[in-house]
Amino acid sequence: MALPARAGPPSIQGGLRILEARESSLQILPEPARPTNVWGYNGEVAGPLLRVKKGEELNVRLVNKLSQPTTLHWHGLRIINSMDGAAGLTQEPAQPGSSFDYRFTPPDSGLFWYHPHCLPYSGEQLARGLHGALIIDEETPPLADRDMLAVLTDWQLGEGGQIRDFDFAADGTGAGRIGETVTCNSRAAELQETLPPSARVRLRLFNAAHSRIMVLGFEDVAPLVLAVDSQPCEPFEPAHGRLPLLPGARFDVMFDLAPAAGARAPLMLLGANEVSRPLMSFTTAGPRRPPLPPIAPLTQNPLLPAVIKLEAAHRASLTIEAKADAKPGGSSEPQGSPLHWSLYGQSGRGFGPSPLFSVRRNTPVTLAFVNRTLFPQPMRVHGHAMRILHALDDGWEPYWCDTVLVAPGKTKRVAFIADNPGKWAIESAMAGRQATGLAAWFEVR
Repeated sequence: MALPARAGPPSIQGGLRILEARESSLQILPEPARPTNVWGYNGEVAGPLLRVKKGEELNVRLVNKLSQPTTLHWHGLRIINSMDGAAGLTQEPAQPGSSFDYRFTPPDSGLFWYHPHCLPYSGEQLARGLHGALIIDEETPPLADRDMLAVLTDWQLGEGGQIRDFDFAADGTGAGRIGETVTCNSRAAELQETLPPSARVRLRLFNAAHSRIMVLGFEDVAPLVLAVDSQPCEPFEPAHGRLPLLPGARFDVMFDLAPAAGARAPLMLLGANEVSRPLMSFTTAGPRRPPLPPIAPLTQNPLLPAVIKLEAAHRASLTIEAKADAKPGGSSEPQGSPLHWSLYGQSGRGFGPSPLFSVRRNTPVTLAFVNRTLFPQPMRVHGHAMRILHALDDGWEPYWCDTVLVAPGKTKRVAFIADNPGKWAIESAMAGRQATGLAAWFEVR
């Protein structure tokens, strides 16, 4: 088993894994280009891979060596509210020179990730490199010859290979901050893996980009999706071999390589307005691996309900609109950016004083995200896993997720059981939009 990662394990002090948010450098572009000045955890991008077994407590100390306040948000984890890491909602941020301890026991296995969630600074901190992966191992992992992690992100690089200055007004509107340089495991060049013919690969993918929606294409293999946004599902083939990877989204994919030596199977980043390019490639060499049994599903999460009683649900229709009075124009400080968006008529640079709604614990909830803008809107709910409802109200998609993509002018409906007490964010999955209007919250009492 191999999980390629640039960063080494974090140091441990007093039973706490130490993650220092600090300035560093990274060789993103090939030499002779200069290293890029970045921000990383323990000086690395991506940060240290955190890995525990399901049911094992995770103890982490965030040490803030930046000039801005920050937090650690545990993306996708259904943990206790006080550890969610949403500054201004679940905790006070760690100020420069201070620290914050996170202690929790993850209830679910799967691929998760950590990053800052401290509005209005989150977008800059993420785009400068602050992200890392967290794997909660299932009790019985599926059979695979290679267990691989692919951390995808993009970078806006200018002169000398350095990160371009931030225009927080522009980053929060339109398509957002889209970087022309895309990296896989912090490398802009194609990653190459060589395995025996017929070898089985488990590929864990997540999108750590500020705003970019990535469409991935598999060539010359037949991939099966085993988990969406950390939650196991019945294995299914991606339509046309393509996976739409929203900001923050995760997929567990498994496939077998060709039975003959010399075969090549690339994983492509498919471009709408740019040239498609390979991110990774898998080449076969050497003796053929003995045949394996068919790919089996991961164990379904017993903590998620088999049925959501929609007839008893609390219903909320959340309209996403572009603010007509928001004028585009540069802003070198996130606090000075105009508010471009509103959610349910509310707009702010952080979480407002009142929830969008408040429900008792274990109440079914259905949300209708109504997109009245000209842009795709990926919308996310913290602390819960959702089902995407069918348009005709005749059921739901056969997988769980924590983010849903709402096309321009369209409505998407989701359902979940509000079973996790606390104050939970409902927000855009694009970091720049959170601080320009698309961040709100609901309460589970």
